Amino acid sequence: MKAIVFDTFGGTEVLHEAELEVPRPGPGQVRVRVKAVGVNPVDGKIRSGTMEAIFPTRLPAVPGGEIAGVVDAIGEGVTHLEVGDEVLGWSDTGSYAQYALASAAVLAPKPVGLDWTHAAALPVASDGAERVLDLLGITPGDTLLIHGASGALGTIAVQLAVARGARVIGTAGPSNQEYVTSLGATAIVYGDDLVERVRALAPDGVDAVFDAAGKGALEDSIALRGGTDRIVTTADFRAAELGVVFAEGPQRRSAARLAELARLAADGSLVTTVGAVHPLAEAAKAQQASDAGHNRGKIVLAVG
Repeated sequence: MKAIVFDTFGGTEVLHEAELEVPRPGPGQVRVRVKAVGVNPVDGKIRSGTMEAIFPTRLPAVPGGEIAGVVDAIGEGVTHLEVGDEVLGWSDTGSYAQYALASAAVLAPKPVGLDWTHAAALPVASDGAERVLDLLGITPGDTLLIHGASGALGTIAVQLAVARGARVIGTAGPSNQEYVTSLGATAIVYGDDLVERVRALAPDGVDAVFDAAGKGALEDSIALRGGTDRIVTTADFRAAELGVVFAEGPQRRSAARLAELARLAADGSLVTTVGAVHPLAEAAKAQQASDAGHNRGKIVLAVG
């Protein structure tokens, strides 16, 4: 099978196409014929080696952990999935490939009304968004500031926070203001004088901050909160030195919750935005765009 591999840590130039053996599912696993792959910022951080302390990587490695595809083979003990089932979820073996192994317990059925690229945009973003909203303890009436509200993670976080009854103020670039507003947030441009501009929108202050951008917004967040309480980042590695929580805990990977959100995405109740689609061979280009940030929605690799 064709796969994207890196043999050493570094920039996107270390990514290359390789021919690998098709993997065989073990107990509790299925093999998925991959249709689409979500490209996430963490993929680039693992590739560069900056996440080695958190996610030790055995080289050579296939990047990626988010898939949508068709069950192709079933391992021992799997009873609730069949060959031919269309699924989305998380892979065990890296997902930038024509085939990937996945634990059957973390795969959800793909609804008919959800296309492959939008299905691949959902697992990591929804899991990460809900994990951070729980860490922040978001409840009805809270005012939540989300940095990077137009990205894949921010897109889902805005909607889930609004569904919890929170008022959301979302930072994004000038071209994404209408998009963030359409998600249910009060949009604001990131950059100079952010503290003063947020205070003008929320005179009583913000109750919590979710930094999904990692673009140097933590100092402003601390100023707005008057301390580091109820600030969580998923993207800024300066968190520890500033006394801010970095959401590095294990993913929950709930297939049941993913199935529920996939149904909402299929009927249009939950927006999943795909910003760009690249063929598998252009994985380096896709990761370059992901590394650069400021993307609207999810970058996806189309496979096959």
